[in-house]
Amino acid sequence: MTPRHFDTLIVGAGQAGAQVAMSLRMGGYAGSIALIGEEPDAPYERPPLSKDYLAGDKTADRLQLRPAVFWAERHVEMLLGARVTAVDATAHTVTTEIGETFAYGQLVWAAGGAPRRLPVPGGDLAGVHVIRTRADVDALRADLETATDVAVIGGGYVGLEAAAVLRKAGKTVTVVEALDRVLARVTSETVSRFYEGEHRAHGVDVRLGASVAELLGDGGRVTAVRFGPGTPDLPAQAVIVGIGLVPHSGVLADAGAATANGVTVDDLCRTTLPDVFAIGDCASHVNAFAGGARVRVESVQNAVDQAKTVAGVILGSPKPYHAVPWFWSNQYDLRLQTVGLCTGYDATVLRGDPAARSFSVVYLKDGRVIALDCINAAKDYVQGKALVEGGIVVAPDVLADVSVLLKAHHPTT
Repeated sequence: MTPRHFDTLIVGAGQAGAQVAMSLRMGGYAGSIALIGEEPDAPYERPPLSKDYLAGDKTADRLQLRPAVFWAERHVEMLLGARVTAVDATAHTVTTEIGETFAYGQLVWAAGGAPRRLPVPGGDLAGVHVIRTRADVDALRADLETATDVAVIGGGYVGLEAAAVLRKAGKTVTVVEALDRVLARVTSETVSRFYEGEHRAHGVDVRLGASVAELLGDGGRVTAVRFGPGTPDLPAQAVIVGIGLVPHSGVLADAGAATANGVTVDDLCRTTLPDVFAIGDCASHVNAFAGGARVRVESVQNAVDQAKTVAGVILGSPKPYHAVPWFWSNQYDLRLQTVGLCTGYDATVLRGDPAARSFSVVYLKDGRVIALDCINAAKDYVQGKALVEGGIVVAPDVLADVSVLLKAHHPTT
C-alpha cells in the first residue's frame, strides 16, 4: 500500500511544530501539512504546567494554542496519539510505533524531549512524577489530593515553580539540589541565593549539596527519600523530579543524522539529512548569543523563532536563525525575565537591591553586555534587549546606576 503523502510533515505537536504549521499557512503555503504528536491533545502551552495549571488556576481548554476549528479551517491534519519510531531519509518516509507509514516532501522534527528520570532504586515507584505533559500534571494533582509531604528533586526552574505552587497550597515542601546552589547552570550566584532565600521565607526546606541515594516505598508507592549515611530519611508521599531533559534525537540518529546533545542543525535549522529540519528543544544549533557555541535552548522563544526560520526556508525566503533568547519564570509574586544567554560570562553588575525584591543582574563578557536577569524589573528587561543584541560595552559603574535608564545606552542609529 502506498503511504499517505504530505508535502510538509511535522513530527511533534508542541509549540515548535504548531508554529511551523501556522507560519506556513500565514505565508500562503498551499501544500498539505500534517502534525504527528505523541500526546492525544492538540498543541497546547507547556510553561503553565508547572505554574497556573498545577495550581488549578488555568483549565485544560485555556492551555490550547488554538481551538480545534483553527487547524481544520487551515487544513492542518492532526495525527495525534502516534509516536514516530523510524525515519527513512532515502524513501522520505516515517513509521510510527504501530506500523503506520507516511511519506513527506519536507520533514520537520520538532519532537522535543523526555524528562530525565531519577537513576536510583525506587525511581519508578508510584507517586514519583515529572512535569512535561498535561497528563503528567493531572497524575501529580491526583496524588496531591492526599499527599502532605512533597519532595522536589532538582532546583531548576520547573522544580522551583512547582515548589512555589505547592507551598501556596499548604503542602510541606522540600527542594533537594545536588549542586551547591539552585539554578546553578543558568544564572549567577546572586540570583540563586535570592531565590533560595525567597523559598525558605515561604517555608520551603531547601537542601543544597544533597544527593539522593534511594526512594523508599511501601506497596509500590513512594514514602520517603533516602540520602547518604547519617542523614535522616525525608518523608514524601509525592516526589517531583526536575533534573533536565533528554532530547528526542535517537530516531534521526538511527536514520543517519548527525547528533550531539540533540540533533545537529545549521543556521537554517537543516539537519544533515536531505529535506529534514529539526527545531525546538531537540535542536543543537550554533547560537551567536552563546558566543558561537553549539547549544540547545529549551524555551518558547527558541521554538517559535526556529519554527519561523524553517517556514521561511520552505516558503522560499530563507533567513538564518538569529534571535535574541528570552525566558521567564513566575514564582510566588516574583516575575523573573531573562534576555540573552549568560554562558561564559566573566563579570556581573547588580542593578537595584535584592532586599527590595526588584533588581537586575547584568552579565558581561569582555566588557560587552551578553544577558540580563530581571526580577520584578520589567523596564530593565525591555530596555536591556538592545544592549544584548548589539553586544554593547557599558562601564559597570554606569550600568549599576539605577537612576540611569538602560535605554540611555542604546546604540544610536
